[in-house]
Amino acid sequence: MTALATTHPTLREVATRLDPDGSIAKITELLEQTNEVLLSMSWEEGNLPTGHRTTIRTGLPAPTWRKLYGGVQPARSTTAQVTDTTGMLEAYAEVDKALADLNGNTAEFRLSEDRAFLEGMNQEMARTLFYGNEGTQPEAFTGFAPRFNTRVGAGNAENIISMPSPAGTDNTSVWLVVWGSNTVHGIYPKGSSAGLSVDDKGQVTVENTDGNGGRMEAYRTHYKWNCGLTVRDWRFVVRVANIRTSTLTHNAAAGADIINLMTQALEMVPNLGMGRPAFYCNRLVRSFLRQQTVARVAASTLSMEMVAGKRVLTFGEVPVYRTDAILSTEAVVPLV
Repeated sequence: MTALATTHPTLREVATRLDPDGSIAKITELLEQTNEVLLSMSWEEGNLPTGHRTTIRTGLPAPTWRKLYGGVQPARSTTAQVTDTTGMLEAYAEVDKALADLNGNTAEFRLSEDRAFLEGMNQEMARTLFYGNEGTQPEAFTGFAPRFNTRVGAGNAENIISMPSPAGTDNTSVWLVVWGSNTVHGIYPKGSSAGLSVDDKGQVTVENTDGNGGRMEAYRTHYKWNCGLTVRDWRFVVRVANIRTSTLTHNAAAGADIINLMTQALEMVPNLGMGRPAFYCNRLVRSFLRQQTVARVAASTLSMEMVAGKRVLTFGEVPVYRTDAILSTEAVVPLV
Protein backbone atom coordinates (compact mmCIF):
# COMPACT_ATOMS: atom_id res chain seq x y z
CA MET A 1 0.00 0.00 0.00
CA THR A 2 2.98 2.29 0.48
CA ALA A 3 3.77 2.28 -3.25
CA LEU A 4 0.13 2.93 -4.08
CA ALA A 5 0.02 5.92 -1.78
CA THR A 6 3.05 7.54 -3.39
CA THR A 7 2.13 6.97 -7.02
CA HIS A 8 -1.65 7.46 -7.03
CA PRO A 9 -3.72 10.29 -5.53
CA THR A 10 -5.58 9.31 -2.37
CA LEU A 11 -9.02 10.27 -1.06
CA ARG A 12 -7.33 12.67 1.36
CA GLU A 13 -5.58 14.38 -1.57
CA VAL A 14 -8.87 14.67 -3.43
CA ALA A 15 -10.46 16.26 -0.39
CA THR A 16 -7.71 18.86 -0.19
CA ARG A 17 -8.43 19.84 -3.81
CA LEU A 18 -12.12 20.62 -3.31
CA ASP A 19 -13.63 24.05 -2.78
CA PRO A 20 -16.44 24.37 -0.20
CA ASP A 21 -19.03 24.02 -2.98
CA GLY A 22 -17.56 20.67 -4.01
CA SER A 23 -15.87 21.86 -7.20
CA ILE A 24 -12.20 21.27 -7.91
CA ALA A 25 -10.15 24.06 -6.34
CA LYS A 26 -7.71 26.18 -8.29
CA ILE A 27 -4.37 24.99 -6.95
CA THR A 28 -1.71 27.56 -6.08
CA GLU A 29 1.38 26.16 -7.80
CA LEU A 30 4.08 27.00 -5.24
CA LEU A 31 6.46 24.58 -6.98
CA GLU A 32 6.09 26.24 -10.37
CA GLN A 33 9.29 27.64 -11.84
CA THR A 34 10.07 30.17 -14.53
CA ASN A 35 12.18 28.57 -17.25
CA GLU A 36 11.91 30.94 -20.18
CA VAL A 37 14.64 29.06 -22.02
CA LEU A 38 12.04 26.49 -23.08
CA LEU A 39 10.02 29.19 -24.83
CA SER A 40 12.94 31.00 -26.46
CA MET A 41 15.17 28.17 -27.71
CA SER A 42 14.91 26.96 -31.31
CA TRP A 43 14.20 23.37 -32.38
CA GLU A 44 15.01 21.37 -35.49
CA GLU A 45 14.43 17.81 -36.61
CA GLY A 46 17.53 15.67 -36.23
CA ASN A 47 19.04 13.82 -39.18
CA LEU A 48 19.18 10.52 -37.23
CA PRO A 49 16.41 8.45 -35.63
CA THR A 50 18.21 8.87 -32.29
CA GLY A 51 19.69 12.35 -32.63
CA HIS A 52 21.71 14.55 -34.94
CA ARG A 53 25.10 14.25 -36.64
CA THR A 54 27.01 17.45 -37.39
CA THR A 55 29.94 17.76 -39.77
CA ILE A 56 32.41 20.38 -38.53
CA ARG A 57 35.25 21.90 -40.53
CA THR A 58 38.41 21.48 -38.50
CA GLY A 59 41.02 22.80 -40.94
CA LEU A 60 41.25 25.17 -43.91
CA PRO A 61 43.30 24.62 -47.09
CA ALA A 62 46.53 26.63 -47.11
CA PRO A 63 46.86 28.93 -50.14
CA THR A 64 50.21 29.52 -51.82
CA TRP A 65 51.92 32.72 -52.98
CA ARG A 66 52.92 31.72 -56.49
CA LYS A 67 55.84 33.25 -58.36
CA LEU A 68 56.18 33.31 -62.13
CA TYR A 69 56.75 29.83 -63.50
CA GLY A 70 56.28 28.48 -59.99
CA GLY A 71 53.86 25.77 -59.01
CA VAL A 72 51.04 25.59 -56.45
CA GLN A 73 50.57 22.50 -54.33
CA PRO A 74 47.02 21.13 -54.11
CA ALA A 75 45.40 21.51 -50.69
CA ARG A 76 42.23 20.42 -48.94
CA SER A 77 40.22 21.17 -45.85
CA THR A 78 39.62 18.73 -43.01
CA THR A 79 36.36 17.87 -41.25
CA ALA A 80 35.12 15.88 -38.29
CA GLN A 81 31.69 14.55 -37.30
CA VAL A 82 30.01 14.91 -33.93
CA THR A 83 26.85 12.99 -32.97
CA ASP A 84 24.41 14.35 -30.37
CA THR A 85 21.77 11.98 -29.04
CA THR A 86 18.25 12.57 -27.83
CA GLY A 87 16.67 11.27 -24.65
CA MET A 88 13.15 10.03 -23.92
CA LEU A 89 11.53 11.91 -21.03
CA GLU A 90 8.29 10.19 -20.03
CA ALA A 91 5.77 9.99 -17.20
CA TYR A 92 2.42 8.32 -16.48
CA ALA A 93 -0.43 9.71 -14.38
CA GLU A 94 -2.91 7.21 -12.97
CA VAL A 95 -5.89 7.86 -10.73
CA ASP A 96 -8.51 5.45 -9.45
CA LYS A 97 -11.61 5.87 -11.62
CA ALA A 98 -13.98 5.83 -8.66
CA LEU A 99 -11.90 8.51 -6.95
CA ALA A 100 -11.77 10.77 -10.00
CA ASP A 101 -15.49 10.41 -10.60
CA LEU A 102 -16.42 11.71 -7.15
CA ASN A 103 -18.86 14.63 -7.33
CA GLY A 104 -18.84 14.45 -11.12
CA ASN A 105 -15.58 16.41 -11.39
CA THR A 106 -13.60 13.85 -13.39
CA ALA A 107 -12.26 16.19 -16.06
CA GLU A 108 -11.39 18.96 -13.61
CA PHE A 109 -9.56 16.59 -11.27
CA ARG A 110 -7.53 15.03 -14.09
CA LEU A 111 -6.68 18.51 -15.38
CA SER A 112 -5.31 19.46 -11.96
CA GLU A 113 -2.98 16.45 -12.18
CA ASP A 114 -2.00 17.32 -15.76
CA ARG A 115 -0.73 20.74 -14.69
CA ALA A 116 1.57 19.19 -12.11
CA PHE A 117 2.96 16.62 -14.55
CA LEU A 118 3.51 19.23 -17.26
CA GLU A 119 5.39 21.45 -14.81
CA GLY A 120 7.49 18.49 -13.68
CA MET A 121 8.39 17.65 -17.29
CA ASN A 122 9.30 21.28 -18.02
CA GLN A 123 11.52 21.55 -14.94
CA GLU A 124 13.36 18.33 -15.74
CA MET A 125 13.86 19.37 -19.36
CA ALA A 126 15.26 22.77 -18.33
CA ARG A 127 17.56 21.18 -15.74
CA THR A 128 18.89 18.68 -18.29
CA LEU A 129 19.37 21.41 -20.89
CA PHE A 130 21.97 23.01 -18.63
CA TYR A 131 23.31 20.16 -16.49
CA GLY A 132 22.45 16.87 -18.24
CA ASN A 133 25.43 14.56 -18.64
CA GLU A 134 25.35 11.31 -20.61
CA GLY A 135 28.50 10.25 -18.77
CA THR A 136 26.57 9.92 -15.50
CA GLN A 137 23.03 9.54 -16.89
CA PRO A 138 23.28 7.70 -20.23
CA GLU A 139 19.54 7.75 -20.85
CA ALA A 140 19.44 11.58 -20.86
CA PHE A 141 21.24 14.03 -23.17
CA THR A 142 24.25 16.25 -22.53
CA GLY A 143 23.49 19.87 -21.72
CA PHE A 144 25.56 23.05 -21.78
CA ALA A 145 27.49 22.82 -18.50
CA PRO A 146 29.35 19.53 -19.19
CA ARG A 147 30.37 20.92 -22.60
CA PHE A 148 31.76 24.14 -21.07
CA ASN A 149 33.15 22.90 -17.76
CA THR A 150 36.88 23.60 -17.84
CA ARG A 151 39.48 25.92 -19.32
CA VAL A 152 42.19 23.29 -18.96
CA GLY A 153 43.06 22.02 -22.42
CA ALA A 154 39.54 22.51 -23.78
CA GLY A 155 39.01 23.70 -27.34
CA ASN A 156 36.16 25.95 -26.26
CA ALA A 157 38.04 27.31 -23.23
CA GLU A 158 38.14 30.84 -24.60
CA ASN A 159 34.34 31.02 -24.41
CA ILE A 160 34.34 30.52 -20.63
CA ILE A 161 34.60 33.84 -18.80
CA SER A 162 35.32 33.79 -15.08
CA MET A 163 36.04 35.94 -12.07
CA PRO A 164 39.71 35.73 -11.01
CA SER A 165 40.55 33.29 -8.17
CA PRO A 166 37.13 31.58 -8.00
CA ALA A 167 36.24 29.68 -4.83
CA GLY A 168 33.39 28.12 -2.88
CA THR A 169 30.37 26.10 -3.95
CA ASP A 170 27.87 28.96 -4.08
CA ASN A 171 28.56 29.79 -7.71
CA THR A 172 26.24 30.35 -10.64
CA SER A 173 26.55 31.11 -14.35
CA VAL A 174 25.13 33.41 -16.98
CA TRP A 175 24.81 31.89 -20.44
CA LEU A 176 24.80 33.64 -23.80
CA VAL A 177 23.40 31.39 -26.54
CA VAL A 178 22.88 32.26 -30.20
CA TRP A 179 20.14 29.91 -31.37
CA GLY A 180 20.21 29.01 -35.05
CA SER A 181 20.36 26.23 -37.63
CA ASN A 182 24.16 26.44 -37.93
CA THR A 183 24.97 27.42 -34.34
CA VAL A 184 22.96 25.84 -31.48
CA HIS A 185 19.50 24.31 -31.38
CA GLY A 186 17.34 21.73 -29.69
CA ILE A 187 16.76 18.49 -31.59
CA TYR A 188 14.05 15.86 -31.82
CA PRO A 189 14.43 12.46 -33.55
CA LYS A 190 14.12 12.19 -37.30
CA GLY A 191 10.55 11.46 -38.37
CA SER A 192 9.02 12.44 -35.01
CA SER A 193 7.17 15.50 -33.74
CA ALA A 194 8.66 18.36 -31.73
CA GLY A 195 7.60 19.19 -28.20
CA LEU A 196 5.83 17.57 -25.30
CA SER A 197 3.01 15.17 -26.20
CA VAL A 198 0.12 14.30 -23.87
CA ASP A 199 -1.81 11.13 -24.66
CA ASP A 200 -5.05 10.50 -22.78
CA LYS A 201 -5.22 6.69 -22.51
CA GLY A 202 -8.68 6.88 -21.00
CA GLN A 203 -9.94 4.13 -18.73
CA VAL A 204 -7.54 1.21 -18.22
CA THR A 205 -7.26 -1.80 -15.92
CA VAL A 206 -4.24 -1.51 -13.63
CA GLU A 207 -2.75 -4.88 -12.76
CA ASN A 208 -1.35 -5.78 -9.33
CA THR A 209 -2.33 -2.42 -7.92
CA ASP A 210 -1.96 -3.53 -4.29
CA GLY A 211 1.09 -5.76 -4.68
CA ASN A 212 -1.05 -8.87 -4.16
CA GLY A 213 -2.40 -9.39 -7.65
CA GLY A 214 -5.35 -7.02 -7.27
CA ARG A 215 -6.73 -4.92 -10.10
CA MET A 216 -8.49 -1.58 -10.39
CA GLU A 217 -10.03 0.62 -13.04
CA ALA A 218 -8.13 3.86 -13.51
CA TYR A 219 -7.72 6.83 -15.79
CA ARG A 220 -4.25 7.00 -17.34
CA THR A 221 -2.39 9.82 -19.10
CA HIS A 222 0.97 9.38 -20.82
CA TYR A 223 3.44 12.29 -21.14
CA LYS A 224 6.36 12.03 -23.56
CA TRP A 225 9.11 14.38 -24.75
CA ASN A 226 11.87 13.12 -27.05
CA CYS A 227 14.50 15.84 -27.11
CA GLY A 228 18.17 16.70 -27.12
CA LEU A 229 20.68 19.48 -27.74
CA THR A 230 23.29 20.04 -30.44
CA VAL A 231 26.03 22.65 -30.27
CA ARG A 232 27.07 22.81 -33.90
CA ASP A 233 29.46 25.73 -33.37
CA TRP A 234 30.78 26.27 -29.83
CA ARG A 235 31.77 29.85 -30.64
CA PHE A 236 28.11 30.81 -30.33
CA VAL A 237 27.80 29.77 -26.69
CA VAL A 238 29.49 31.76 -23.92
CA ARG A 239 29.47 30.75 -20.27
CA VAL A 240 30.06 33.43 -17.66
CA ALA A 241 31.02 31.09 -14.84
CA ASN A 242 32.11 31.25 -11.20
CA ILE A 243 29.78 34.10 -10.20
CA ARG A 244 29.84 33.72 -6.44
CA THR A 245 26.36 34.58 -5.18
CA SER A 246 27.38 35.34 -1.58
CA THR A 247 29.66 38.20 -2.69
CA LEU A 248 27.29 39.96 -5.11
CA THR A 249 26.63 43.63 -4.32
CA HIS A 250 24.12 46.08 -5.72
CA ASN A 251 26.81 48.46 -7.08
CA ALA A 252 29.50 45.88 -8.01
CA ALA A 253 31.83 47.41 -5.39
CA ALA A 254 32.66 43.81 -4.47
CA GLY A 255 32.02 40.49 -6.15
CA ALA A 256 31.08 40.03 -9.79
CA ASP A 257 30.50 43.02 -12.04
CA ILE A 258 27.69 41.42 -14.02
CA ILE A 259 27.44 44.25 -16.55
CA ASN A 260 31.13 43.97 -17.40
CA LEU A 261 31.02 40.18 -17.65
CA MET A 262 27.98 40.18 -19.94
CA THR A 263 29.60 42.83 -22.13
CA GLN A 264 32.65 40.60 -22.48
CA ALA A 265 30.38 37.70 -23.42
CA LEU A 266 28.79 39.69 -26.26
CA GLU A 267 32.23 40.45 -27.69
CA MET A 268 33.19 36.75 -27.66
CA VAL A 269 30.56 35.82 -30.26
CA PRO A 270 31.78 36.12 -33.87
CA ASN A 271 28.45 37.36 -35.23
CA LEU A 272 25.25 37.80 -33.24
CA GLY A 273 23.37 37.96 -36.53
CA MET A 274 24.00 34.26 -37.16
CA GLY A 275 20.92 33.41 -35.11
CA ARG A 276 18.72 34.56 -32.26
CA PRO A 277 20.90 35.57 -29.27
CA ALA A 278 19.67 35.34 -25.68
CA PHE A 279 21.09 35.59 -22.16
CA TYR A 280 19.97 33.13 -19.46
CA CYS A 281 20.42 33.56 -15.70
CA ASN A 282 18.53 32.77 -12.52
CA ARG A 283 16.39 35.24 -10.62
CA LEU A 284 19.14 36.20 -8.16
CA VAL A 285 21.60 37.23 -10.86
CA ARG A 286 18.95 39.05 -12.87
CA SER A 287 17.98 41.00 -9.78
CA PHE A 288 21.58 42.08 -9.14
CA LEU A 289 22.01 42.90 -12.84
CA ARG A 290 19.18 45.39 -12.60
CA GLN A 291 20.50 46.83 -9.34
CA GLN A 292 24.03 47.25 -10.68
CA THR A 293 22.77 48.89 -13.85
CA VAL A 294 20.69 51.42 -11.91
CA ALA A 295 23.60 52.14 -9.54
CA ARG A 296 26.09 52.70 -12.38
CA VAL A 297 24.38 54.94 -14.90
CA ALA A 298 21.26 57.00 -15.19
CA ALA A 299 20.73 55.95 -18.81
CA SER A 300 20.70 52.18 -18.29
CA THR A 301 21.80 49.65 -20.89
CA LEU A 302 18.82 47.57 -19.76
CA SER A 303 15.43 48.09 -21.33
CA MET A 304 12.11 46.34 -21.83
CA GLU A 305 11.55 45.42 -25.47
CA MET A 306 8.87 43.51 -27.37
CA VAL A 307 10.04 40.00 -28.29
CA ALA A 308 7.46 37.76 -30.02
CA GLY A 309 4.68 39.97 -28.71
CA LYS A 310 5.94 39.91 -25.12
CA ARG A 311 7.83 42.55 -23.14
CA VAL A 312 11.28 41.16 -22.28
CA LEU A 313 14.23 42.58 -20.35
CA THR A 314 17.13 43.24 -22.75
CA PHE A 315 20.85 43.95 -22.39
CA GLY A 316 22.49 45.56 -25.39
CA GLU A 317 19.42 44.56 -27.45
CA VAL A 318 19.83 40.91 -26.40
CA PRO A 319 16.95 39.45 -24.32
CA VAL A 320 17.77 38.43 -20.75
CA TYR A 321 15.58 35.48 -19.76
CA ARG A 322 15.08 34.16 -16.26
CA THR A 323 15.72 30.45 -15.91
CA ASP A 324 15.22 28.98 -12.43
CA ALA A 325 16.91 25.74 -13.52
CA ILE A 326 20.29 27.51 -13.36
CA LEU A 327 21.68 26.71 -9.92
CA SER A 328 23.32 28.99 -7.36
CA THR A 329 25.27 26.02 -5.99
CA GLU A 330 27.58 25.25 -8.89
CA ALA A 331 31.11 24.00 -8.25
CA VAL A 332 34.05 26.06 -9.44
CA VAL A 333 34.86 25.77 -13.15
CA PRO A 334 38.65 25.14 -13.25
CA LEU A 335 40.68 27.86 -14.92
CA VAL A 336 44.16 26.30 -14.93
